Amino acid sequence: MDEAIIDILRSNGRATNQEIADRLSITAGTVSARLNRLEESKAMKVVAVADFAAHGYNMLIATGVKVLGRPVAEVARELAALPEVFSLHIMNGNYDIEMLVILHEFQEINTFLLDHVAKIPGISEINPGIAANIVKFEFNVAPL
Repeated sequence: MDEAIIDILRSNGRATNQEIADRLSITAGTVSARLNRLEESKAMKVVAVADFAAHGYNMLIATGVKVLGRPVAEVARELAALPEVFSLHIMNGNYDIEMLVILHEFQEINTFLLDHVAKIPGISEINPGIAANIVKFEFNVAPL
């Protein structure tokens, strides 16, 4: 039942408890109780996801960052504070940090990378890759 409720919300995040209940032949109270239990147990979270392209962001850049001479977590906090960064991860791999960045126009890339990122102490290497096409972009990443 929980999986069915989540599937409905994945396809229509604005579905009401009553609409879900009608589709599953259960009561709206049952839907509400199950959603509350799922959220309280941290098994799921209902969130709104904005389409960044609809807000005028036309550039998506995946950037690997190497850190030298400074704690990675400190550098990560400074990078995460930049408004263009919408996802940032401390990694165990080729790069210490990987981040996803959104920009409005191509011309903003140099300003962002050279004037903002490169000036943060401890950054020794920046390796940006511009997304040519987004094949998959979704948030329902963990099966229930």
